[in-house]
Amino acid sequence: MPAPTQRPPWPHAPPHWLIQPGLYMVTASTFRRQRLLHSPEHLNIVTSMLLHSASESGWTMLAWAVLSNHYHFIAQSPPDSGNSLNQWLASLHRNSATAINHLDDSHGRRLWNNYHDTLITRQPALMARLRYANNNPVHHRLVQNARDYPWCSAAWFAASAPKSFQSSVTRFKTNTINVPDDFDNP
Repeated sequence: MPAPTQRPPWPHAPPHWLIQPGLYMVTASTFRRQRLLHSPEHLNIVTSMLLHSASESGWTMLAWAVLSNHYHFIAQSPPDSGNSLNQWLASLHRNSATAINHLDDSHGRRLWNNYHDTLITRQPALMARLRYANNNPVHHRLVQNARDYPWCSAAWFAASAPKSFQSSVTRFKTNTINVPDDFDNP
């Protein structure tokens, strides 16, 4: 049998086949995991754009953390989600890259690499991921208490979620969840 003349098409990045509405956890990294969001102004821009664009795209944010070289969020898709995650994040990455590159006078620089999304289908998985996203600045040793990190949802979660729900979330272990997060922040 002769060898095939061409390789089958295979994505060079994780495929993003959002085919059903639901809760998703998303992790995105900067290009080559560089610490391009290195100041409060940079982090403010990305966090603000993330939250604003989520609302505009019909997604409901449940938790988020924006760090110097990556972000995580958990959000509920709109009922007619289709390809909305891909479209939303393409727009977010394009617009935030333009703003950050303008701030740094680095026009045309690639800011974002790609993103990884996971459909959350079980309540325990949601609870563990909520805890994980809210505590991500602690995980990366940026603060001792995540509520002190202004670019994550921990303070908002503490102020707005019912105390019984907060207590439930804090009981879930995060060491067994599979979240891409080997970003080594100082």
